[in-house]
Formats: sequence, C-alpha cells, structure tokens
Amino acid sequence: MSKFSYTRRDFLKTAGLGAAALALPGCAGTSRRSPVSEPGERPNILFCISDDQSWLHAGAYADKVVKTPNFDSIAREGVLFNHAYCAAPSCTPSRGGILTGQHIWRLEQGGNLWSTLPVKFPVYTDLLAQAGYHVGYTRKGWGPGKVEAGGRQSNPAGPRYENFTRFLEAAPEGAPWCFWFGSTDPHRDYQRGSGVAAGMRLDEVVVPPVWPDAPEVRSDICDYYVEIQRFDREVGDMLKLLEQTGQMDNTLIVITSDNGMPFPRGKANLYDLGTRMPLAIFWKGRIPGGRAVDDFVSHTDFAPTFLEAAGLKPLGDMTGRSLMVLLTADRSGRVALERDHVITTRERHAWVREGGLSYPSRAIRTYDFLYIRNYEPDRWPAGDPPLYGDIDCHDLHYEAPTKEYIMRYRDDPDVQRLFELSFGKRPGQELYDLRSDPHQLHNVAEEPEYGEAGLELFARLETYLKETGDPRATGQEPLWDSYTYYGGKEPHPRENAPIPKQ
Repeated sequence: MSKFSYTRRDFLKTAGLGAAALALPGCAGTSRRSPVSEPGERPNILFCISDDQSWLHAGAYADKVVKTPNFDSIAREGVLFNHAYCAAPSCTPSRGGILTGQHIWRLEQGGNLWSTLPVKFPVYTDLLAQAGYHVGYTRKGWGPGKVEAGGRQSNPAGPRYENFTRFLEAAPEGAPWCFWFGSTDPHRDYQRGSGVAAGMRLDEVVVPPVWPDAPEVRSDICDYYVEIQRFDREVGDMLKLLEQTGQMDNTLIVITSDNGMPFPRGKANLYDLGTRMPLAIFWKGRIPGGRAVDDFVSHTDFAPTFLEAAGLKPLGDMTGRSLMVLLTADRSGRVALERDHVITTRERHAWVREGGLSYPSRAIRTYDFLYIRNYEPDRWPAGDPPLYGDIDCHDLHYEAPTKEYIMRYRDDPDVQRLFELSFGKRPGQELYDLRSDPHQLHNVAEEPEYGEAGLELFARLETYLKETGDPRATGQEPLWDSYTYYGGKEPHPRENAPIPKQ
C-alpha cells in the first residue's frame, strides 16, 4: 500500500482545530438510524466542490502549511477518505461524472472539456427535484460548456442562486433540499506572492519531486494554498448558517474537489496529482464519525449515494456505486474488500493540438500500482509545443510560475528530466510501482519483472471498459476529437512568444 495512506490516529495527532473551525457535535459512539430515509425525514444535501485541488492539500491529510479548519472538522466528526478519485481530471467531464453517476466514456460529448451534457443522460439533481427536493447551485455548477446544445434549459446542477442564503430563503417550507456550492478556487490565475503575503513560509512547503525545488515553485504552491483557504472559509460560512437555522442535524455534507491542481503532471493527467481528490463526508447521527476509510471510491459514486440517502433507487445505467456501505460501517481502514481499485480517464481537455485532437487515456489505480493506457502516444500529452497549453494555463492565458520555471530551465541538468516527464511524449503504456515510487516518476512497463503485473492490470482495465461500452475498447468509432469545442479555438495552436530558455 502507498506510504501516503493516512490513518485516523495520524489525523488526531496532526490536525488540531483552529479557532475558526466550526465545533460540530461528535458522531462516534452515537446510536444510528437507517441511512435510507423515509419520505418525512429525507436529508438535506450540501455538496461543496473546489476547483482544481489535489488530495493532500488539507490539514486533515497532514499538510502543515495550508489551513483548512472546516474541512478538517467535517473529516474529524465524519468520514475521511484516503482513496477518492475524480472521473476525469478536467472540469466539465468530472462534473458530468458526478451528476450522472457514470464514467465519461458513456456521456458522448460530455466526456470533453467545454462541451455539452446531452439531456438523455439523467442527473441526480433532476431526479431529486422530481421527488420533491428543492434544488439549486451557486458559482460553478456543471461546466464549462454550452448547456443548451445538449437540449437542456438550465445548468445540470440545478437552478442558479446568488448564494446559499438566498437558496435557503427560497426553499418551500418542509421540503428537503440539495445545494451545490461550486467554488472557482483554487483555479488559476493566482495573485503572485499572495501566499507569502499571507504569512506562509516557503521553507515549510513540501515540493513533490516531479517539480524543481525552487523558491518560485514554493511560492506558486503557497499562492495556490491561499485560494484553498478561501474555499474553506466559505464552506465554514455555510456550516455556520446550517447551525444557525437548525438544519445541521439532518444534512448530509460532502466536501471534495473536481480534479487535481493546475500544475504540471496534475490537472489533465491521470497521475495522482491529477485524479486523487480530498473527500470528507458528515451526516450527524446517521453515519459513525471519527473514521478514515482506505477503500477506493469514485466521484461517480456520489449520484447513487445521494439517491439512496433520499430513499430513491439509483438508476441501472449508473456505473457508480453507493457509498452507504462505507459510510455506515463502524470501522476505519478497508471496509468493502471488492473496492480495491478505481478507473480514471481523459479525453480532450483544452484546444491545444493541431485540429483539436485529444490525448485519450485510461487508467486503473490499485494500492500497489498505477497502470495507464495512452491510445495516441504520438501526440503531445501536454499540448503541442512550444506552449504545451493543456497543463495549467491554456496557452499562457494565466500566469503559471511552476510551468514557466520548468520551461525556462529545461536544459538545466537538474530540470531536464522533469521537463520531459511533464511535457514530453509518453509511451502507449505506463506502469508505476507505488510501493517504491509513490510520486509516479519511473515507468516500469517495459521491465521484465513487472510483465505479469502489467498484463493483469491491462486485462482488468480492458475487461471493464468493454463491459461498460467504452468505444476505445469495443472497436466503435471514438468521436471525442470531432465534438464541438465551445470554449473558443484557433485553427492552429499558438506558436508565438515561447518561454525563453535560460
């Protein structure tokens, strides 16, 4: 198992609550009712999702620099998940996977960034609304993309509200509600130097070995942390409002992110930096708190979980599985032994390759290995040079100091390999032994001693893709490269103003 697996005992040692944290009533040891609700006691659902946050960056996961007292309090009193993964490391398809409870290869156009989500794919928000729930969202719901092109009249996340207060004011008396809070933090761009200005110390930042350990990189990470802290404060404001209105006792609270951080080998990549998500869930009196669960879970599991919590039956088309077995268990660690892996995927992210081509990949992640299948290894995974715009700043529309540093010093002996890992072409198969290589730096797919492990993972992945109708595996024509990109595009990737080498 990866050395980063985090236990409840570790959390209690390292994640003390600050003065700003919300004091939630303890759950551990309380009597439990059935999590499946009768019509008269259906829970409210508060779903809080940040924008581009990787899993380790919260106090509950032992990050000592970023301060997330509200996430930590939910994790402390609820359930903290160590192996939660998004459906795809890209905003639009990730959110489509959450709403439909399906893998993105089943969503047609919905598998791409800046796409649409065809109305023929049911979303949990509509199903809850049909069952009498008051539904809404604020800020970033499903997207980015063009809602109307898929035959919908409103965002799949529900009607839009100015904020959580206005949403609660509009709720019919006695009706349960489901609210989606979609922050735009910590999506780029950042205010450069804001982390240091906020009092963060560069020497306390942990830099993953996939990036150069330089002051510019450390400062960039701190700027990213500032926005995570802002998201956490806003979550705290909503938790306080629940307390003030007496609704905390019957609200299922979920805090997570949509995909990984906007740094090289993070967002738009199938490595852990791109797909492994923070996740904490709290439901007073219904789920035993004070636990850290190591089972693999997917964002596609949210939709069937919410439906089951509301007393509804998940749809048969959903590939996600309800989390209720994990939430109602009375132990930490492994709960459901069959949850020993997760599947992640990506198609087209930004329009950054000639002709709008994607970089299609599928991956299977277990405790010991990460196996990635790259279907078009002749394409540039980070977008065409010289700007490699798929990584974190879409042709440098946003400042991205870490990416800029790696590009600028790419001929430095200490940076050259890191440049290739982030921007260079990749083979058709990647395999990482997480027991010795948790940061996924050394591809062992061609090493003879890993032949059996690679074949087994390939077979498991291929079997599942065929069973669930992935055109990449079934022989059907994959259409993601031909779907309309609604984010605005140029006929050719830009080739002006490359980052100068130093």
